Amino acid sequence: MASSRKLSRLRRIFAVLLAAAAFCTFLYFNPASYQDVDLVEINADDIALKDSQDEATSLLARDVLESLAVRDKNTSEKYYRKLFYSDWSTAADGCNMREAILKRDLHDVVLRGCKVQSGVLDDPYTGQRIDFLRGQDTSAAVQIDHVVALSNAWATGAFAFDEQERYALSQDPLNLIAVEGQANQDKLDQDASTWLPSNQAFQCQYVARQISVKYKYHLWVTPAEKAAMLEVLAKCPNEPTVGLSGL
Repeated sequence: MASSRKLSRLRRIFAVLLAAAAFCTFLYFNPASYQDVDLVEINADDIALKDSQDEATSLLARDVLESLAVRDKNTSEKYYRKLFYSDWSTAADGCNMREAILKRDLHDVVLRGCKVQSGVLDDPYTGQRIDFLRGQDTSAAVQIDHVVALSNAWATGAFAFDEQERYALSQDPLNLIAVEGQANQDKLDQDASTWLPSNQAFQCQYVARQISVKYKYHLWVTPAEKAAMLEVLAKCPNEPTVGLSGL
């Protein structure tokens, strides 16, 4: 019986890895804009805390935000990044999710195989132009940010996810974006109540993207987080969600 359960678990893990590899390959050949993102499909019925989320009435970010549960962070469960992933998902051709996001978000990209050697990032967080050049001392100038930080996700519901659900969240391009390295370091695990992009022109889309991630994965928002999001969205009441084609 134990052997059968172990085999079943291995099959599920293999299926998730196979899907991630196929998706990464798709992204490599089909780069998309920030708004136009094909997402890894997750069965919502399998996501923890689904009963705490109401059905959204529209695709507007402010309406979807109103459907999210509101509660304080759960700090009783210790967060470790490795509970989500230890490395980027890699397709059979050796391309990983970091390279796919770089190729999606940079322009004037120069490739060697599937690896981005150079390119230009119009950084959404700072509004600056960053010339990316791969190298030991230069690659960190552009980093891949989890829009909803994984530690924040953990404290707002992901602690109850299983291994496959946490991995899916960590590798989902909806929750990944190429940004200026220092901005990524400044943000760390903060939510919208304590950190927003200095580029005000991107704040509405940033908040809408966080709301979209939290809705998709049935995460909640804290009272302070929701208040900050509403303050941003008051400037753009018709801001749409990102990547949610249906509710």
